[in-house]
Amino acid sequence: MKLAIMQPYFFPYIGYFQLIHAVDKFIFYDDVNFIKKGWINRNNILINDSAFLFSIPCKNISQNKLINEVDLFFDSNEKERFLRRIELAYKKADEFDNFFPVLENFILNDSSVKISELAINSVILVCEYLKLDVKFEYSSGTHSDSISFEKEKRIQHIVNKEAADIYINPIGGKELYSKEDFESKGLTLQFIESENIKYKQYHTSFVPWLSIIDVLMFNDIKESNKFIRQYKLI
Repeated sequence: MKLAIMQPYFFPYIGYFQLIHAVDKFIFYDDVNFIKKGWINRNNILINDSAFLFSIPCKNISQNKLINEVDLFFDSNEKERFLRRIELAYKKADEFDNFFPVLENFILNDSSVKISELAINSVILVCEYLKLDVKFEYSSGTHSDSISFEKEKRIQHIVNKEAADIYINPIGGKELYSKEDFESKGLTLQFIESENIKYKQYHTSFVPWLSIIDVLMFNDIKESNKFIRQYKLI
C-alpha cells in the first residue's frame, strides 16, 4: 500500500492533489504544530495577472498550538468577503459558472470551528469534485499514540502501523528524510515531483503554483485531472 502524510492546507496548490492521486491512503497530519506564515490557512489566487496571497482569519494563532487546536474567525462577513474576492478575480474565467457555485455552497455552509476542519473539508471537496478515489484518515484520530515521537520516527511508526510498504513525500522532503534509513526499516521512500504544468489564464503570461481554485476556474474536470497526473516518483 502507498501512503502519504501531510498537514491540512486550505485549497492547496495542485501538487498537494498529485500527492493524493499517487497513494492509496492519505493521512491528514492535523496534530502537529501550526506553522505561521505557512500554507495551512493561506494561499495565492490570481489578481491583476499576479499572485495575491489571501488568509483565512484565525484566533490567537501560535506555533505552540497544534493545527487542530487553532480556532477559526471565519464568520459570515468574512465568508462573504472571501467569496466576493474570488468572484471578482475569476468571474471571467472559463469554468467560473461551473466551479464557483460549488465553492460558494461549501464556504457558506461549512460549519467548521477549527482551521484543521476547514482545510481538510476543502481538500475533500476538491477530491469529490474531481472524483479522486483515495481513503482519508486523521493522525489525531488513529495515530495519537505516537504524538511524542520525533518527526521521522513518527512517520515511520505510522507507515508501519498502517501496514504500508511505500511512503511518498513531497520533493522538499529530500532534505529531511533518508531513503536508506527507511530501507533499514523495511520501507520504501519515494518523492513526488511535479512536471511543468501550464494552462491558459487571462493573458499570455502564466502564474504557476496558485491555489487549486485557480486551476479549477480555468480548466474543466477532465483537463484538471490530466494536470494532476503530470508528476513523477523518484
